[in-house]
Parts: sequence; structure tokens; C-alpha cells
Amino acid sequence: MNMRPDTCSVLVLLLMLRRSNGDSVTQTEGLITLTEGLPVMLNCTYQSTYSPFLFWYVQHLNEAPKLLLKSSTDNKRTEHQGFYATLHKSSSSFHLQKSSVQLSDSALYFCALSDTVRETAGEAAHEPRM
Repeated sequence: MNMRPDTCSVLVLLLMLRRSNGDSVTQTEGLITLTEGLPVMLNCTYQSTYSPFLFWYVQHLNEAPKLLLKSSTDNKRTEHQGFYATLHKSSSSFHLQKSSVQLSDSALYFCALSDTVRETAGEAAHEPRM
């Protein structure tokens, strides 16, 4: 891919996850090309029967996807590597934002939803029978 040094391409995967219970995630952006230093917002809206966990993943060229942000808490801003998102259950949205994009942000970004992930405070322990 040829890019000028002062531009940054952000490819957003249009991802529509459908499950038997009707849960779904929708992203509206396709390929976005920005000048370095400009802000970006990638939209993510969802439908869920239960209280969901929302995730943003990033996948750089020739790399596996990596978790960027996650949230299940309403109106709480989460941040990582200059990116941030706030889960708004009232509008069913979890938009990814960054105030100043860099060339190194050129990647594939996708939003995902799970209503089955539960965070726990401890670890499982296995004790053999005596």
C-alpha cells in the first residue's frame, strides 16, 4: 500500500455479528484516510438482550488481532494507547475515539459484543482427590 508520510489509513471492518438471540454489532465506517494529528471516531452500535460486554480490537498488517478496549460499565470511559471509548447503554453505543491519529495507527479496527463473558476476581484451583 503506498501512502504519503502525512496520511494515515484506518480500515474498519464492517462487522455484523448475529446470534440466535438477536444480538448484533454494527460499524458504519469503511476505509478512512486521515492526516496525522487529526481526531478520529469509529462508530459501534449494538443490540443485545442482556447486559453486554463490548470490545474494540485492532489488527495491524501481518499480525493477529489484539484487544484494545473493553467495557461492561455504563458511562465509564476506558482508555488505552491514546484510544478511548465510553459504553452508553441508553444509546447502545461504544464509539472508539482518538484525539490525534498517527501513521502507526494504520490498522483494521473492529467492535465485538459478548453477553457471556464474566469477569471474576479469582482463579480456579484444582485439588486432586486423596
